[in-house]
Amino acid sequence: MTTPEALRIAVPSKGRLQEGALELLRGAGLSFRVHGRRLFADCSRTGTRIIFSNVADIPVLVAEGVVDLGVTGSNEVTEKGVDVEFHRQLGFGQCRLAVAVHKDASYSSPKDLSGRVVGSSFVRLAREWFDANDVEGVHVLEIQGAVEVMVLLGLVDAIVEIVETGDSLVENDLIEVDRILDAEAVLIGSQSPRDADARDRFLRRIDGVLAAARYSLLEYNCPVEQLDAASAITPGFSSPTIQPLRDPAWLGIKVMVERAEVQRVIDALEEVGCVAILETDLRHARL
Repeated sequence: MTTPEALRIAVPSKGRLQEGALELLRGAGLSFRVHGRRLFADCSRTGTRIIFSNVADIPVLVAEGVVDLGVTGSNEVTEKGVDVEFHRQLGFGQCRLAVAVHKDASYSSPKDLSGRVVGSSFVRLAREWFDANDVEGVHVLEIQGAVEVMVLLGLVDAIVEIVETGDSLVENDLIEVDRILDAEAVLIGSQSPRDADARDRFLRRIDGVLAAARYSLLEYNCPVEQLDAASAITPGFSSPTIQPLRDPAWLGIKVMVERAEVQRVIDALEEVGCVAILETDLRHARL
């Protein structure tokens, strides 16, 4: 059982962000089991309690100190307008908040929505955006759930809603007319955590997980005379690890490379004569 001082971390109870959040926590060394509809899970080794909550409620739970940390969408934090610490951008759950209308509608820009009804679960963001863009007389109607279908039902003239792939818009005969903001999963924290030291240790673990997601480990054999060329291609985080091989004409090199650059780097290494190039995924990296 968790103690009153143990960290409490809120994660989404379902939906697009839950899988990434749980993978992140497990990568940071938290061991727990998810039991059906149970709304919390305790980590036996650390005492940390994982709270499963509606993604829109997590910013409020964090701001009020009910939990110490929370994984939610950056759009949810902005919508709630609460006072929390933004600790980390997590690199998953990317999406955008967009204005969409029926594909056959006469609206071609947000200005055309003056005096119209717009449905959204992000009322604050929608109102602020229309005001900032001088679109007057818009009635923003709060709708939770299947917002897209409300245009087809005739309840609203347009929607302001989260878009990931755009498939849901297409399926409901909607098109985007403007983008309000880009969003992704973020780790937020309370201004007064139960245990600041434990919070900081956990954040360092999270940094290790995020770094591992960003980098790969490359290992390759390099001709001695091409060491300078290879080092210029793969300078590494601080510097590459260089080891002599049984054949004195060759060296073994280990180096961290950003994943987004791996294929380009491998091509360049081959061009200077490097061989036996291996890429290995990292699970954790303290940089």
